[in-house]
Amino acid sequence: MKHTKEKTKNTQKEFNPKDAIFVFSSFAFICVAIIFILIVYDVLTIQSLLSFGQPIKMSISIVSTSFGLLLFGIILAFSIPSKYIDDTNKGFQNYTLFSIFSFMFIGALFEELLFRGIIQNLIFVFTESQWIAIITTTLLFLGFHIQYFKKPIMLMNIAVPSLVFGWIYFETNNILAPFVVHFLMNLGITLLFKYNLIKVK
Repeated sequence: MKHTKEKTKNTQKEFNPKDAIFVFSSFAFICVAIIFILIVYDVLTIQSLLSFGQPIKMSISIVSTSFGLLLFGIILAFSIPSKYIDDTNKGFQNYTLFSIFSFMFIGALFEELLFRGIIQNLIFVFTESQWIAIITTTLLFLGFHIQYFKKPIMLMNIAVPSLVFGWIYFETNNILAPFVVHFLMNLGITLLFKYNLIKVK
């Protein structure tokens, strides 16, 4: 029985940030190409993707939402018992700073290009409702994180941030806003775990 358990453990491929960075980078390039096509065919506009019309408002939104989501993540970390947290999330703290930074950067970039840049925009084009677009995109975002279905409480950990990313994107009309917030939130929580400034229960 013990031998079978060890064999099963060995056959499962361990998470490798370098592989994930390569995969996410490839998909991010594909997303950029799709967005470019949508702009060329007038489905989307550059103004709705990269508006810098209200830089002060955008900066305040980024800082306040980043801080709020970081606080939300810290509260969840103290509230959720360790057994309910996905193993991948607990393992990030063992990687180098460069690996963590690179993975968090490219991961946030890919997800925001796909979910806010493409999916949320297309749903908004067809429904003309910001909140239908935000909520539907969040449901698809949850479906994308299939590994969390084994530990459903983790879905709350991404549902609230996804709603915020969708909201701040429509507030600023700049894809960089949800990307920066997404990146800072993930990086901040990971570094707090890495240096044992917060610990799971």
